[in-house]
Amino acid sequence: MIKEKTIRNIRLFSLPPRKGVGLIVVIVVLAFLLSIGITLITITSTGPKVSANIRSQDQAFNAAEAGFDAAWLAIEDNFANETWVSFEGHYLRDPMGIDLPQDDNYFRKKTDLEILTMLDPNNDGQPDVDNVLFFKQPYIRRDDGSFDPNYTYTVFLIDDEAGGGVADPTDVLLVCIGVIGQGANLTTARIEVELAVELQTGG
Repeated sequence: MIKEKTIRNIRLFSLPPRKGVGLIVVIVVLAFLLSIGITLITITSTGPKVSANIRSQDQAFNAAEAGFDAAWLAIEDNFANETWVSFEGHYLRDPMGIDLPQDDNYFRKKTDLEILTMLDPNNDGQPDVDNVLFFKQPYIRRDDGSFDPNYTYTVFLIDDEAGGGVADPTDVLLVCIGVIGQGANLTTARIEVELAVELQTGG
């Protein structure tokens, strides 16, 4: 007995062609490339600004270091000439609270520009308080011999025991603020250095 095999013709139905798929792919690829392009433009345009900020910060730090060097020489001379016998009487005490950690006017709670404003509230270029070693002191000479007012430092001494503890007139906190620029476009840097002297005792 012969079995007949029936072969059925299976007709495969193909989906209708999708029109516009290529256009969507092109749009997605272009959007991706556009986002990469915008990112690169943003990075390359902010790069010079970041570099300029870093350069200004370095220059402000150099100004603060120049203030430290000048103050170091002045303090050494004062002790060598016996103009000073200790740091007592040379601390910055005003504006009130600038040396007291618990006070809102404490110098470490203020920005550099706020400190400079506190020292010279009328903005005449001269400190309105005593015991500022240097205030907005320019230190870079121009070709004509004058000093460039865009590069300055301010230096003062803080009694590190003012907030409590045993008074020690042989040590002090030297604060140097460097400022670069003029007007609203200013960059600042601050250096704080603990100084101590060994007083000579007779005998």
